Amino acid sequence: MLKNLKVTALQVLKHLHILSAVRDSAWRQHRLLILCYHGIAIDDENEWAPALYMTRTDFEERLRLIHQGGYTVLPLGEALERLNTATLPPRSVALTFDDGNYDFFLHAHPLLKKYGFPSTVYLSTYYCENQGPVFDAACTYLLWKGRTQVINPGPLIGTESPWDLRTRAGRQAAALQLFDFMLRENLAREAKDQFIEQLATMLGVDFGAMVARRMLHLMTPTEVKELAVQGVDFQLHTHRHRTPLDRTLFLREIEDNRVRIQSMTGKDAIHFCYPSGLVRAEYLPWLREAKVVSGTTCTSGLASASTNALLLPRVIDGGHISPIEIEAWLSGASAYLPQRRHTPSSPRVRADARQVELSRQGG
Repeated sequence: MLKNLKVTALQVLKHLHILSAVRDSAWRQHRLLILCYHGIAIDDENEWAPALYMTRTDFEERLRLIHQGGYTVLPLGEALERLNTATLPPRSVALTFDDGNYDFFLHAHPLLKKYGFPSTVYLSTYYCENQGPVFDAACTYLLWKGRTQVINPGPLIGTESPWDLRTRAGRQAAALQLFDFMLRENLAREAKDQFIEQLATMLGVDFGAMVARRMLHLMTPTEVKELAVQGVDFQLHTHRHRTPLDRTLFLREIEDNRVRIQSMTGKDAIHFCYPSGLVRAEYLPWLREAKVVSGTTCTSGLASASTNALLLPRVIDGGHISPIEIEAWLSGASAYLPQRRHTPSSPRVRADARQVELSRQGG
């Protein structure tokens, strides 16, 4: 209901030419919109997690909207430099993609190339080196695939309490039990792979088909190298997609990530994206120590020269966002409207939150 009212209000603002007036204003020229994308669906991921995935068709519609609106898409590094020197061209936009999913290589990059748009990929390198479905995402996806079932998870995690996967709340409770089990047992990589396959078998999902299509996989180092040669910018997202609350462990995540990106691309990574949008004050001095020059969040808004470079806002685009809502953000008009507080929605966020807690406790 509220979304319908918002869409209607934005349509009215567009009809009254308010969106175009803001878009062409001096205020907008001194601001940068950073758009955030996660995944372009290979199969039905957009139905499972519409806040993170969209269809290839919808993604091309976004690019067409940017192109037809006369927006200037800049590489992230150049955009931030020009933001700070007040030399941004009109209607400036930067396009960023989190994690480094294989579907970026398969679907997003060809479309970006078609429109001539540069992009930045925040690459989490562990699953890039160690190919396979990302554990947390795969678990929640499989639970969604089994959403017509009530099952006994005893053979998998040793509890006899049934999982009712027919409701979102039931699937969330099951996912929390899975992540707790994973952390408690400290499963090795090979054990995690076996665990996912067993879960798929229990739910009647064709795991082999998922793997064959590389759903929920990251790009390989070879694919990263290929795209880097073509001009794709790869930047920091931590090695293991986590941000420990321990300085030494946090800096190790950055360094492990940076070394691997440099080995694949031949370039030093200096820009950072907070995994799952989890931001804490403690991270800022550690990022400066690691010589990170910018950090992007999941807080909606446009960046100005006065914005803290380590707390840059981004607008998260996905299948849950209508074209008029993105058009309003592109113009800058949405910055004047009330915003909901962002709650990280990544399939990894629950496990990441537990990892943060373990780090605080020295785990």
